Amino acid sequence: MRSLFVMLIFCLGTSLNHSVQAQNQFAKLEKNVNVRAQSLEHKLNASRDTLLLKSNTNIQRVYSVSMDYKREIDLAIHKKATAIPLTNLSNGKHVFVVKQSGMRIVFVIKIIGNDEQLLAMDDNLLVTKNNH
Repeated sequence: MRSLFVMLIFCLGTSLNHSVQAQNQFAKLEKNVNVRAQSLEHKLNASRDTLLLKSNTNIQRVYSVSMDYKREIDLAIHKKATAIPLTNLSNGKHVFVVKQSGMRIVFVIKIIGNDEQLLAMDDNLLVTKNNH
């Protein structure tokens, strides 16, 4: 009985710690898992405020389309690796397109922001609340 109580306290403590860390994220990346997209390594840095792209072929162009259908990032790269800061993007869902070797690789980044608390995240809806 005592071991069950200790196990319950341990599980509760680790689950609370995980939820506190999740609110400190600046952005969330939804990777493209298509087999044809394996040539592009796309990830966020440790602080989750920069997109890191790396490929074995040249990355020609990177652009993003926000929820308001605006291109907030539109860059000609022509390199095999690059880092794109996400700090100037508006909060919400951004669809990123990376053009390389005649192919377009698409993935999503959801910008949560530093001073915001995530209330609900859905594929079609991203709602945040300012802490101000």
